[in-house]
Amino acid sequence: MPGIGPRSAQKLAYHLIRNSKEDAKALADSIVEVVSSVVFCEYCQDITQQSPCSICTDPGRDSTVICVVEDPIDVLAIERSSAFSGRYHVFHGLLSPMDGIGPDKLRIRELLERLKKGDVKEVLIATNPTLEGEATAMYVKGLIAPLGVLVTRLARGLPSGTDLEFADSVTLARALEGRQEF
Repeated sequence: MPGIGPRSAQKLAYHLIRNSKEDAKALADSIVEVVSSVVFCEYCQDITQQSPCSICTDPGRDSTVICVVEDPIDVLAIERSSAFSGRYHVFHGLLSPMDGIGPDKLRIRELLERLKKGDVKEVLIATNPTLEGEATAMYVKGLIAPLGVLVTRLARGLPSGTDLEFADSVTLARALEGRQEF
């Protein structure tokens, strides 16, 4: 499983083996219940138990701004920041030709359908700053630009509290490129 290394997997396996069969069955039943009750939101493609999801139906959110992310976990990360009040769109992956993931395997078409309705003024692309994330961002920007919607990208640079001497060259270069008036 993602994020679980060999040692953690071993600890989990031993924990499960030590538990009773009833506990193991209850865990298995819970996993099946969660998987069977989860659906994709008809608008943003996030995982939810009801469609449309609570974010898409919240009248207090700005429906003119959509933040595009790679995975549902990214929605949670941005929501924890309490700094974004718009809506979301989840791609469920990134372009990766080497892995056989092209535009048809992502939820890009659904985003374009939302944008063609004309209510959205800005799309904030919040993919990770990896090769695949950058390629996906550039590809999506090319599709959105003809629609007359503003396309923005998350700022990049130095995290607060860091020393310049410890910053890697790519982060430092992006911080210099994205400098702002003080």
